[in-house]
Amino acid sequence: TSSLSSEHKSSKREWKPLEDHSCTDVPWLLLFILFCVGMGFICGFSIATGAASRLLSGYDSYGNICGQKNVKVEGIINSGLDLTHKKYVFFLDPCNIDLVHQRIKSLALCVSACPRKELKSLADIQKFAEANGSRLCSYELQPSEYTTDPRAAKLCPKYPVPESAPIPFFHRCAPVNISCYAKFAEALITFVSDSSVLHRLISGVMTSKEIIMGLCLLSLVLSMILMVIIRYISRVLVWILTILVILGSLGGTGVLWWLYAKQRMSASGVETQIAKDNLQALLIYAISATVFTVILFLIMLIMRKRVALTIALFHVAGKVFIHLPLLVFQPFWTFFVLILFWTYWITVLLFLGTTGSPVPNEEGFVEFRMVGPLKYMWWYHVVGLIWISEFILACQQMTVAGAVVTYYFTREKRNLPFMPILASVNRLVCYHLGTVAKGSFIITLVKIPRMILMYIHTQLKGKENACARCMLKACICCLWCLEKCLTYLNQNAYTATAINSTNFCTSAKDAFVILVENALRVAAINTVGDFMLFLGKVLIVCSTGLAGIMLLNYQRDYTIWVLPLIIVCLFAFLVAHCFLSIYEMVVDVLFLCFAIDTKYNDGSPGREFYMDKVLMEFVENSRKSMKEAGRGGGAEGRELKPMVGADEE
Repeated sequence: TSSLSSEHKSSKREWKPLEDHSCTDVPWLLLFILFCVGMGFICGFSIATGAASRLLSGYDSYGNICGQKNVKVEGIINSGLDLTHKKYVFFLDPCNIDLVHQRIKSLALCVSACPRKELKSLADIQKFAEANGSRLCSYELQPSEYTTDPRAAKLCPKYPVPESAPIPFFHRCAPVNISCYAKFAEALITFVSDSSVLHRLISGVMTSKEIIMGLCLLSLVLSMILMVIIRYISRVLVWILTILVILGSLGGTGVLWWLYAKQRMSASGVETQIAKDNLQALLIYAISATVFTVILFLIMLIMRKRVALTIALFHVAGKVFIHLPLLVFQPFWTFFVLILFWTYWITVLLFLGTTGSPVPNEEGFVEFRMVGPLKYMWWYHVVGLIWISEFILACQQMTVAGAVVTYYFTREKRNLPFMPILASVNRLVCYHLGTVAKGSFIITLVKIPRMILMYIHTQLKGKENACARCMLKACICCLWCLEKCLTYLNQNAYTATAINSTNFCTSAKDAFVILVENALRVAAINTVGDFMLFLGKVLIVCSTGLAGIMLLNYQRDYTIWVLPLIIVCLFAFLVAHCFLSIYEMVVDVLFLCFAIDTKYNDGSPGREFYMDKVLMEFVENSRKSMKEAGRGGGAEGRELKPMVGADEE
């Protein structure tokens, strides 16, 4: 204690939780604002150059924007037309999709109306033009020439012309029956070799769409219920979760084997292809569930001695949620802001796709291309997607850290601010946006090379040798690990900033020192805590999947429910992850606060602990657990002696 006191006094800067508030990393905030101005310039430039009108109103293959008068493009016939009354884009062959260049490989025209019924011959196309005034053949052909002019075979649409309807807000005629895009879907889903399998999968999703939506809503409700359980009964939550996961995994595995045996026994001599596919899928599911259950039991057997530590940790976090109930809704606000930004980003990306000067292509039609340095604007736009998305996620981390720090370092919980979350947001906006911008930029610097390597790996698939493929995968894996480590360090740096109002580098250094000094505790708490939260995710996914199996089983004779069940389980895992990640974040912040508390306070007058009795019990339990595991028992005992004395009654 004396050595710690001398070190504490000689230190130039002491930890003073919530005493000082100062602006941090202001240059990085200015840089981030400047970057956002550049993003705004890209949007403004694309709108000013006519990209917005081309995207919304549509344009034909000759560079004319539909629904307005146009300027003549030099060297291009049929350009500069007055198309005021022709407001819709019509593709002569809408199903001919070029996957390489990501566009419809067809002549596009501006027409006054989309064909609302199927046209089976040139005579029908001619009658449609005469009756509706909508010419579906190229501009140089008159309706009277559709059936007589030999050029009609090239300049008129491929028939039968499918029934079409305009896409809302985008003025494009799109086929009502999307079956013509089956080849496009098959090309995207490369593992499906039989088109009939793809059609059955798609029909299964469409037939079960109400069940899919209901099950997705169920996963959301289950996640909310789990958060409520964590809040009110955190002491028994671990045992309840353990028992439920055991029962759920055994029950799910048993139900799958029962359904497989039942369907196999009831199978008749004449079977439909759908029934065979469902039987095979059930066998695969049952085997996978059995392997998963065995692995889960082995892990739980190994981790059983650390359950007591996790119970205490969950109880402390549960008290935080009692005092800060708005923490539960943090994923909603973050997701809402991300959706708004992604919508803006995609809109501007679509603008960039139609930005530039009209240039004739090799087929004699018009394409809009940017020349000079402007053609690299989309790279800037992609970096903006990563940096600003990481910035939004980092704002959530800083908000949660600020609220939990306020809770921990307020001795009298009755004196907490009326809305600690709003107070944390206020401190973030007033003082720490620069720190968040710097931390998110560091993550961006790691993400971009990893994404570039992943893109190169995708493009070279099947072309590179085994050595190059192995090195690419190794680099991608190393960058992924580095990104995860930096994300964890960033989160603790934000906590240190919320405690002491220091800049990002100082906070990251201080947090790293604290974490290294408590490496054994970090390993134990994070391992067990993360595993229990993982069990919560497994519980939600298993419950939703089990409900899906029981509901979709009634449609097994006429619907393939492989894809609907996969969609539902993925959505359930995503929802559970979003909610329980907040809980994990609270646990990490509490642990850093606790480590700082035990390092700079010893319970003596003037250096009292901030922690309450429940957290002191958690410390005692962690000491006992580590002694039982034989990991640093002596060091832990010496370090926590003052704590034990303070807790004795």
